[in-house]
Amino acid sequence: MIDVRRLTVLRTVAEHGSFNRAAAALLLTPSAVSQQVAALERGLGTAVVERSTRGVRLTEAGRLLVDAATAISAELRHAEEQIGRLAAARHRLTLATFTSGGRHLLPGVLSRFAADHPDVELRILEREPEDSLPMVREGTADLALAYHFDGPLPVLPGDRSGLDWEPLMDDPLSVVLPEGHRLAGRDALDLAELAEERWVMGCLKTEDFLRRHAAVAGFDLRVAGSTTDYFFARSLVAAGVGVSLVPYVALDPVLPGTRTVPVTPPRPARHFGIARARRRPLPHADALAGLLHEAVQEQRRSATGSAGGAAHG
Repeated sequence: MIDVRRLTVLRTVAEHGSFNRAAAALLLTPSAVSQQVAALERGLGTAVVERSTRGVRLTEAGRLLVDAATAISAELRHAEEQIGRLAAARHRLTLATFTSGGRHLLPGVLSRFAADHPDVELRILEREPEDSLPMVREGTADLALAYHFDGPLPVLPGDRSGLDWEPLMDDPLSVVLPEGHRLAGRDALDLAELAEERWVMGCLKTEDFLRRHAAVAGFDLRVAGSTTDYFFARSLVAAGVGVSLVPYVALDPVLPGTRTVPVTPPRPARHFGIARARRRPLPHADALAGLLHEAVQEQRRSATGSAGGAAHG
């Protein structure tokens, strides 16, 4: 039987990359940490770390054990929370969400959820996907509203992360220009047409996307401003600082002094989804995820109806 405490030590070693730093985090001596890992290896009959003067690196067996340690830790935390909820006679549901997606989808959804489940105590945490997905995997959040840009899914089917990913909606990107810009009247723009422009960033991931595109198109990205808020980025565009690339859900409210132009197909987009722990079914998390899907469907029907009305108007 594998000692769970030794798994915890191995997981801490993997997180910190050395026995010394793991020892400091665990309030142990480096010798004690090394002994715990060595005992784990003796019990298994195989090495779980590769030791060198530059630190330690997990073997394949070590990686399997760290995945198991993460899952066990999440299950224990979940059981502890469930017991706490039983003692308090009240359920608690924790949702981690990124800012613009939460602002776009959650107000109506949370109102409906609270009306349907008055016995559930909701806890909402603002987190980017690189933080929210590990929280769900480790059990500190029950589900996450997250996103990824074009490319691989953040959670691959059948992977060892212990998470499931449910696609929710696409969030296409548009160029935001100053009102008097020479291209402000266009129906659509190729990003290469803006090679000489200075850019204002509203998100580090948008900057990463733009830098990849610029490299492919053969131009250098000139950054005039960098923020973590799309509304602030659009305000800087209105002031003439530069142009910006902004997702659809972050274009509300309309900002005077700017013009929004879609990017030509294939139009880049963020892709929203819900991440949940595969091994921890939670009825209230299912209910909240269902309401998120319903909200997206209602928005699609509303958008289709508006387009049809415009076509016939």
